[in-house]
Amino acid sequence: MRKFWIITKDVYLKNVKSISFLIMILVPFIMLGIIYVAGNFAQQNSDVNKIGVLADNEQISQQMSQVKTDDFEFKAVDSEEKAQKELSEEKIDAYLVVSTENDKINGMLYSENSLGQSTQLLIQQQLTGLQSMLRASQLGISPEEVASLSQQASLTRQKVNFDSKGKMTVGEDNSTVQYVVSYVATIVLFIIILTYAQIIAQEIASEKGTRIMEVILSSTTAQKHFYGKLTGVLLVALTQMALYGIIFGIGYSQFKDMEMVKNILDGISLDNLIGPFLWYSLLFMIFGILIFSVLAALCGSLVNKAEDTAKAILPVTYLSLGGYMLGLILGASDPNNIVIRITSYIPFLSSCIMPVRLANETVGMGGALISLLVLVAVTFLLMILSANMYKSNVLVYSEGGLWSSLKQSISIMRNERKKA
Repeated sequence: MRKFWIITKDVYLKNVKSISFLIMILVPFIMLGIIYVAGNFAQQNSDVNKIGVLADNEQISQQMSQVKTDDFEFKAVDSEEKAQKELSEEKIDAYLVVSTENDKINGMLYSENSLGQSTQLLIQQQLTGLQSMLRASQLGISPEEVASLSQQASLTRQKVNFDSKGKMTVGEDNSTVQYVVSYVATIVLFIIILTYAQIIAQEIASEKGTRIMEVILSSTTAQKHFYGKLTGVLLVALTQMALYGIIFGIGYSQFKDMEMVKNILDGISLDNLIGPFLWYSLLFMIFGILIFSVLAALCGSLVNKAEDTAKAILPVTYLSLGGYMLGLILGASDPNNIVIRITSYIPFLSSCIMPVRLANETVGMGGALISLLVLVAVTFLLMILSANMYKSNVLVYSEGGLWSSLKQSISIMRNERKKA
């Protein structure tokens, strides 16, 4: 075990003391700071789009001239020639020609540059509202009655539970917050998988490429070297996650009394959030990192030099990307989809998908436990298989690519078993 811990310590300290590790820790907070500052700067310095309005109905021009939002304001113009002149002189950002025909309003927006989809959608909503008012006036309906007819219905969700006797009890709904947590966890998991898959594959491929592997394996077993490398990289990943947890805890204690933080946390029960859902999400994240790290280590041992690491970890990249896309896109839009329900029990994919299903409450803790046990079992089976293949993998130098190296190492492993 002494040699195992020497390898583990060497890998751990080398990565933790590196500049790249410090950058990995700081980058998320730097990006959040940049986004926050850029958002505030853009909001404070954003210009309101001035849009000229030319309508065949004087009432429409007057009503639209009174509309002012944070994104745009309308200005009535007398003629299209004047609108074109003001647009060319940049006095207005666009002009809108509005025509009415058979109680239907048609608008044509002219601009040199796009005003953005959101602004165009808001303008369309304004025209739709005017069209409703125009038709209502012809039907003898007052503006107040139109407003009451257009008022949206209220819809809220209430979580319920049933006891063994079938009696329903009303519970607290934290699905929105849980989904945000699972969403962030899925993104973080995807980034960590890609980062540490590259690190562990690079660790193994670099030693193999310099032909130092023969010297290392003469003083220790291949399994110890494999597990030492794997453990060292996983400890680095856990250190990163622990640092994020500490930073979050310190940040919460410092800023919990701020008005913005209070508004975000208003109505959120931290006692219910920090429960089975959070622990299951963390376990899926940890074992997700572990199973992908094992696969990355196996792939890294199949290449001849460190420069081929990016090609070697393509299976890791595609599998993690598949789970990421399924969890965030299909899992968010349709958490009861049959594809989501099936893949939430498939290792490599379940670490991203099952937390999303838990957040949407489309699966119980029993289903999550089964998925976690399957993930754990497959992870350790893959780990044992990879460790057994490792000795032949790291001593195979094939120019035929990843698949050729894998077939050759399997052949060597079978021959060694026959001899034994």
